[in-house]
Amino acid sequence: MSDAISFRPMTEADLEAVLKIEYAAFSHPWTRGIFADSLKSYDCWLMFEGGQQVGHGVINVIIDEAHLLNITVKPENQGRGLGLRLLEFLMQRALQLKAGECFLEVRASNQAAYRLYERYGFNEVGRRRDYYPAVGGREDALVMACTLID
Repeated sequence: MSDAISFRPMTEADLEAVLKIEYAAFSHPWTRGIFADSLKSYDCWLMFEGGQQVGHGVINVIIDEAHLLNITVKPENQGRGLGLRLLEFLMQRALQLKAGECFLEVRASNQAAYRLYERYGFNEVGRRRDYYPAVGGREDALVMACTLID
């Protein structure tokens, strides 16, 4: 990574660029409506490498518990540690918002994401059967949790 990594809050004006990355990264991406609703209620962030938008993330904090709802890195920028940088930033935000623990769901087939979360300190705590839409049916979600430490 040669250029500096920076973050800024997502706005309605960012949705076209966010959707471009989201649709390139996932077979079942979030929709414009989901992101628009998220902007009203959740903590939504963009990640930049230099001047290029390379990712985004969404967390929800209720009282002292965070839920990682979305974390996406542009496919051509994956595999260079940017996902971990984005995850670290979002977990710091959760701490700033007074969360002591974070939960997430990840597709059972998404081993790269699972390893990223494990590397950060998340542990598998459960499974939600048929949680995600998948090609040809449904797919389980693995539920993971992590205690947040400053």
